[in-house]
Amino acid sequence: MSTQPEKDDPATKSEFERLGEEPQLPLWKEFWLFIVENKAWWMVPILLAVGLIGVLAVLGSTGAAPFIYPLF
Repeated sequence: MSTQPEKDDPATKSEFERLGEEPQLPLWKEFWLFIVENKAWWMVPILLAVGLIGVLAVLGSTGAAPFIYPLF
């Protein structure tokens, strides 16, 4: 006979355990919450610039390259 409650009893779980069972947020949503909560708005232009460079690199290596080069 044990007087300890069961491990799976929701009433005995800590807040940490309850939060661990919640579904995780997607990476982009978690990063956006990080920027908003920490007031790191200076990161937004940097991320946009890096994203645009990445898109241009991908498009430059595909069949769309001849159409992109005249733009520059």
